[in-house]
Formats: sequence, structure tokens, C-alpha cells
Amino acid sequence: MGGAFLAAAVLARLGGRIGLPTIPLFILAGILLGPHTPGYTLLKNPHDLEMLSALGLVLLLFYLGLEFHMDDLKTGGRKMAIAGGTYLLLNVGAGLAFGFALGWGMAEALVLAGVLGISSSAIVTKILVDLGRIGNPETRPILGIIVVEDIFLALYLAALQPILSGADSLSAALIDGGKAFGFLLLLALAARFGTKLIGKLMNTKDDELLVISFLGVAVFVAGVSEMFGVADAIGAFMVGLMLGSTSSADRILKLVHPLRDAFGAIFFFAFGLSIDPGDLPSVLWPVLAAVVLTLAMNIAAGLAAAKVYSFGAQATSNIATTLVARGEFALILATMAAAAGLDERLSPFIAGYVLLLAVLAPLAAGRSHWLTRILPGGRRKDDDQDQKQVPVSV
Repeated sequence: MGGAFLAAAVLARLGGRIGLPTIPLFILAGILLGPHTPGYTLLKNPHDLEMLSALGLVLLLFYLGLEFHMDDLKTGGRKMAIAGGTYLLLNVGAGLAFGFALGWGMAEALVLAGVLGISSSAIVTKILVDLGRIGNPETRPILGIIVVEDIFLALYLAALQPILSGADSLSAALIDGGKAFGFLLLLALAARFGTKLIGKLMNTKDDELLVISFLGVAVFVAGVSEMFGVADAIGAFMVGLMLGSTSSADRILKLVHPLRDAFGAIFFFAFGLSIDPGDLPSVLWPVLAAVVLTLAMNIAAGLAAAKVYSFGAQATSNIATTLVARGEFALILATMAAAAGLDERLSPFIAGYVLLLAVLAPLAAGRSHWLTRILPGGRRKDDDQDQKQVPVSV
């Protein structure tokens, strides 16, 4: 664990000197010190960091929930549903078509629909935090799309599991989906109507007790969520959503920040441990084609979301580039596909696709103004913005 922290810190410091984002560097540290790369191996079994990695994901999504206030859902629910639904329609639909085009099989195509269709909540969150865009107007639809994706994710996994396991019982799939939906509904009702009670229970002047309390609740609900077929990250997000509307919200944000950064780094490091670079050349061209397709669909989805929210070219670019990242959910699907004995090319394809987008997404988001210049009206607005930012000596 200490070696993982130190390796991530050293590479991040070196990359920071030349302006590289931290996310791909944390992943690179995992690849270099993993069991699939020649040289020193820090961990022979990537599963040794599984619990710490899961905690990192939980804290990242918990922090996101704290920032995403209930008022955002109350005032923008319809727009959020339209923007999120459009994003899923474009990306999941393109992923399904791409899967059929590869000719790897029906089950493989259904897996690729999810891999290409759903963004990485963890990486998107990290990008927003690193670039200081949490307070930007376009962040609301970005987070809204993630929420819609997470709801879709729970139902999608419930429907996909019987297919991968070879089960032919529709009733079993419906029961699993009903359990997941019911638990999500329960969490949503608690977030909507239980804020005052939760605020009273969490209220304390002692920082130590507050840390133990919110950490215990977030991790416990995340674990219970998995029991009901809902991703642990969604449960943590909903807890953050509840606590974000309490009187202790500002203190919790401050206290969880270092925990989120530390264990978030472990999450990305553990992701790197699972990647075998030797498998990537065999799926290079499909990976590149999938990346190009994802970029195109995200631009289209960004334009659609900007139209719903009446945003300009720069906000459109921010939405399109921030949501490009794919990560933890794709890895879950890769694990499920391997366990189900699907096409052996699927795992290296997913690893290469996710790694490439994990590197490209932070770089693209940080340089979204390049995309702005080729969007309708983007050149003029970009020039106007440059003129406004001319430095003035005092």
C-alpha cells in the first residue's frame, strides 16, 4: 500500500512538471509495477488492493454527491433526464452497433454497448475537481448525465447478468431489476424527505466523530447497495446527496477532501495493475475505431445537452470532452465477460480502450477550447474571451 502511494506520488510530481494530468499517471504507475510488466513487481495479485480501490471509488462518488445539491435535481429534473437519455441513446446505441460490426457475438455486442456507452464517474469527477469546474454552469448537466447513467447502469447490469450466465428465466431478471430499482427509489426518497432527520443525526462539533460518522454511513450504504444489485458507487453518491443539504455539509466537504484524494489515487493505481500491455497490440485497430466513435458521439451528445440548457460553444466543448472518459464500469464488464467465457479478445480490447480514453479525456477536457473553435459560433466567442483575459499590469 505504501509503495502504491509513493509510486503514484512520484509519477504525478514528474508529470506535473510538464503539465500532464494525474489520472493517467496513477494508472501508468500501476502498469509499471504490476504483474504484467517486466521488472520489479509491487503486487503479484491486483486483487490485494481491491478493498482500498473500492473505498477510493466510494469516496470519489460520495464527494460528487456532496457537490450535487438536491436543488439541482428539483429544478432541473426534466432537462437532466432529456440530456442523460440523449447521451445514453447515442453512446449505448453506437456501442451496440459497433459490437455487431466486429462480429464477435450477441453477448459480446451487449457488453460493448455498456463499455462504449457509459462514462467513468470516478474519472469525470476527478477531471471536474482538477480543472476547478465544479461551480461552472455546464457542470450541472454533466453531473445530471452521470446520475442518469448510474440509474441506467443498475438496470442494465440486472438485465445483462442472466444473459452472461446463460440463464433463460425472464422472471429472474425482472426480479433482480425490481430489487435494484426499489432500493434506488428508497435512497431517492430518503434524500428527498429525510435530510432534516439525517442532519440532526450527523450534527456534532467534534471533527473526529463527524469523520467516523459520514465515512461509516457512506461505506455501509455502498455495501448494502451491492446486496440489492446496485453499484456501490451509486449508494455512496446518494449518501453524499443527502449530507450535502445538511448544516454539516461544508465541514464534511473539507474533511473528506484528503481522504478522497488519497484513496482515489489507489483506485486508479489498482486499475493499472489489471492491465496487461502485451495483449493490447492484437486489438489495436478496433480500439482506435472505438475511440474515434466515442469522441464523435460525445460531441453530438454535448451539442444536444447544450441545446437543452441553452449553452454556448465553450460549455458544449466542456460537456463533450469531460464525459469522454471510460473506466471502472467498463472494467466490471470486462471481469463479467471473462467469467462468462466470452470472446477472449474482449478483455484486452476493453483494457486498451479504457486506458487510451483515461489518458485522452483529461487532456481533451483541459484543452476543450480547441474544440470550441470548430463548433458553430465558437471562433468568435473564443476570440472575445481571449480579449477579456488580456493581463493588466498594476
